[in-house]
Amino acid sequence: MSKWPVTSLRNKIHIKHGYPFKSEYFSDNGAYIVLTPGNFHEEGGFKRQIGKEKFFIGDVPQDYLHKKGDIIVAMTEQAEGLLGSCAIVPEDNLYLHNQRLGLITVDEKRVNISFVYHLFKSKSVREQIRFSSSGSKVKHTSPERIYDVKAPLPDVSEQEKIAAVLSALDAKIELNNRINAELEAMAKTLYNYWFVQFDFPDEKGRPYKSSGGKMDYNDTLKREIPEGWNVGVMSELIASDKTGDWGKETQQGNYTMKVECVRGTDINGLNGQGEANPPTRFILAKNDSKILTPYDLIIEISGGSPSQSTGRLAFITERTLDRFDLPLICSNFCKAIALKSNDYFFYFVCLWNSAYDNQVLFGWEGKTSGIKNLLFDSFVSGYQVVIPPHNIVKKFGDVLLPVQNKRQINLAENQQLSKLRDWLLPMLMNGQVTVA
Repeated sequence: MSKWPVTSLRNKIHIKHGYPFKSEYFSDNGAYIVLTPGNFHEEGGFKRQIGKEKFFIGDVPQDYLHKKGDIIVAMTEQAEGLLGSCAIVPEDNLYLHNQRLGLITVDEKRVNISFVYHLFKSKSVREQIRFSSSGSKVKHTSPERIYDVKAPLPDVSEQEKIAAVLSALDAKIELNNRINAELEAMAKTLYNYWFVQFDFPDEKGRPYKSSGGKMDYNDTLKREIPEGWNVGVMSELIASDKTGDWGKETQQGNYTMKVECVRGTDINGLNGQGEANPPTRFILAKNDSKILTPYDLIIEISGGSPSQSTGRLAFITERTLDRFDLPLICSNFCKAIALKSNDYFFYFVCLWNSAYDNQVLFGWEGKTSGIKNLLFDSFVSGYQVVIPPHNIVKKFGDVLLPVQNKRQINLAENQQLSKLRDWLLPMLMNGQVTVA
């Protein structure tokens, strides 16, 4: 039961549909980005769709160019759970307003815009939007239907207090995300500096190649590499793998071991791009060898899309495991591997991610029943790479370990902050908890 009066949103908010950008799409970095429901997290919030974004070049309808801080809502389902999801536009003059989105503005005398943003993240509002939607294949809604949504609405001063608490939690989560993005960019820059430009520190701490370190031309890679370095394939670094499992939804028979199962959809969350919500499953006790341990690597071997290859990778450290209450396994659509030497761990992570980011893995995919599969064995045994000496990769790992530990600490904090926010949200909205 709500402490606040329950009323419809009509005459309190206004929703404007976007522009029908269609054939105007051009793939060109630096152009305006056309937003779609794919830019929303299911739980609410904004995400970049690297590799999947649509770009627009030309005369921009100024009424549909977003300002930083605009509140937008997904008006079509596009992916399960996205209908009614709400997000804040993060930058000025970059994003365009697609017709499948609604731009929310408010009557400031009656409602606070930040309060409305959090209101759209509440279960009650999301369910009303979904239940009133139409469409047999793709669910969609309209401004008129959203205006009829009913919600608890305290006076504006109380709305501002509630929004301030929830926004403070969101701000801390976003700060951690920005720090993590900078740390990840640092790791990529360091990998490029050491193993692409070959300016790793020499015996005197100077950049190797720039300081005149000896280089040899390698016929396989068609480029120079440091003297004494080897060229081989990734399988030379791999010791073993663990197949995935899906188990049972509930405990039954010999399926008694309770675990959380990492799917392909959870890999980005493990890496800090969105949330990881692996489902709870029960597996056979005899399959405890499938449980993930520090220094395991999880690779998505089935899935992908026309613009995204299979082969996304997440790595497991002790800090990663600390983020979850139960042991982790990976699903049947993933594979976990372990390396012969843990000293090569972070080098392998960066090496694999570099191949993925440069779309190398598109060339190592097959199809079964319409589903793309990574030809894992063929790739790791056929793709030629530089294999640096042990002492160099160990130094690299020693530098990256505290960086990655800090990222995992931030992700663990974000999970706790998200739980607190999601616990507070319905109680603040209903007046069960008030802000002094």
